[in-house]
Amino acid sequence: MKKLILIACSALILASCSVAGPLMVTNNKVGAKKGIAERKIFFGITFGHTDLSLATAAKNGGITKIATVDWKVTGGLFSKKYSIMVTGE
Repeated sequence: MKKLILIACSALILASCSVAGPLMVTNNKVGAKKGIAERKIFFGITFGHTDLSLATAAKNGGITKIATVDWKVTGGLFSKKYSIMVTGE
């Protein structure tokens, strides 16, 4: 029984690992441009529609060739903010 608990705990710890920083999604140069698309939610209720696509983030930063993508979720007691950030040329 102890071995089963140890294996289960080990699996949970290993499964909780995540990638830190932006992911290289293409072979394009990283460049100096950065585009962000954000969405804020208050009290778990969404108001209106916000496009969180890569295309919207690239358009907001004036990027034509995406190099990296980074996804971030920050939360507070009553609100949550979803952000997608892209870099490129």
